Amino acid sequence: MSGMAESSLQTVLIVDDAPECLAQMYGLLKGRYRVLVANSGERALQIVSGEVLPDLVLLDVMLPGIGGYEVCRRLKADDRTVAIPVIFLTGQGESEDEQAGFDAGAADYIIKPISPPIVLARVLTHVRLKAAADFLQDKAAFLESEVERRTREVQVIQDVTIMMMAALAETRDHETGNHLLRTQNYVRALAIELRNHPRYRAELDEQTIQLLYKSAPLHDIGKVGIPDRILLKPGKLTPDEFEIMKTHTVLGRDAIATAEKLLDGPSNFLRLAREIAYSHQEKWDGSGYPEGFAGEQIPLSARLMAVADVYDALISRRVYKPPFSHETAVDMIREGSGRHFDPDVVNAFMQITEQFRQIAQRYADTE
Repeated sequence: MSGMAESSLQTVLIVDDAPECLAQMYGLLKGRYRVLVANSGERALQIVSGEVLPDLVLLDVMLPGIGGYEVCRRLKADDRTVAIPVIFLTGQGESEDEQAGFDAGAADYIIKPISPPIVLARVLTHVRLKAAADFLQDKAAFLESEVERRTREVQVIQDVTIMMMAALAETRDHETGNHLLRTQNYVRALAIELRNHPRYRAELDEQTIQLLYKSAPLHDIGKVGIPDRILLKPGKLTPDEFEIMKTHTVLGRDAIATAEKLLDGPSNFLRLAREIAYSHQEKWDGSGYPEGFAGEQIPLSARLMAVADVYDALISRRVYKPPFSHETAVDMIREGSGRHFDPDVVNAFMQITEQFRQIAQRYADTE
C-alpha cells in the first residue's frame, strides 16, 4: 500500500502486553486501518501525546504499570484525547468488570478470546461514529467562524455606511472638520460615565453604548435638506432662515424612519439614531426645538448628544465666532445645567472633562 493511501486510513491504537494478542489484532486490522501498537499503558500515553492522534483505542485491562482503567481515565481527562473512543479488550467478563470499564469512560467492551467478525464490526461502528462526530464538530467550528466573519463584515459595512451618510451632510458645512469623530467619542465617554449612576446602569449596557457611539454621527444628517444659502451663510440667520434651519431635525428623523421601514423588524441602532437626529436640539427646560420637549421627555440618547454637540461647537472655530477655550466651554456647560442640559448628564460630564479635552486634541481640525 502506498504512503498516501495509508495516510488516508483511520488510525487504531492497540494496547496489550501479550505479544500474541498484539499480533492477532494487528493482523486482523492491518490493511483496513493504520495500526499503531503499544505493549504498556505508559507507551500508549506516549503515543497519544504525539502529533498524530488515533481514531480509536483497543485497550487491554490488565497491563503492567499503568493499568487499562487508569489509561482510559487519563485519556478522558485530556481535552486532546477525550473524544477518542476506547474499547476494552479483556478476559474478565463479569458485569462489575464491564461497569468499571464504562465508569472509566469506555465506549465498548470486548471479551477475550475475541471473535474476529465481532471485533471488526465494533471497530468499524466506533470509527464511523468518531468520524461523524469529527465532521459535525469541524462543520460547527467552520460555521461559527463563518458567522463571526460575516458578522464582522456586516458591522464594518454598517460602520462605513454610517460614516459616509454622516459625512455627506458634513461636507456641505466646511467648518465642521472632525466634528463627527469628536462627538461620537464624547457621547461614548459620557454614556460610560453616566452608567455609574444607579438610574442609568440598566439602560446603558455595553451594547447600547456601542450603538450610541455608532448613531452619534447621524445627528445632523438632516442638513442635506437645508439650502446652501442658509446652511453656508457666513452671518447670522434671519428668523425665517432659522426656522428653515431648524427643520434639519425633522428631515433627519424622517430619513432614518424611512430606512427603518425597509427592515423586517425594529432596529435599536436606527431607533437611537432617529432619537438623536430629531431631539438633540431640545433643551432640558423645554425651550429647544422641534417639539419643545422638557426634562425626561427628551430621550436619553439626545440628552447625551446635546452636551457633546454644544461642547464641540464651543471649542471649534466658526465664521461667526472664534473657538472658546476648553475651560470656558466647561464653565458654559456647567452653567447650562438644568436649563439647556440634563443635570445628571452635566454631572457625568464634569467628572470626565479631561477626557473631552484629550478627545478634542486627538481629533483636532487641521488649519
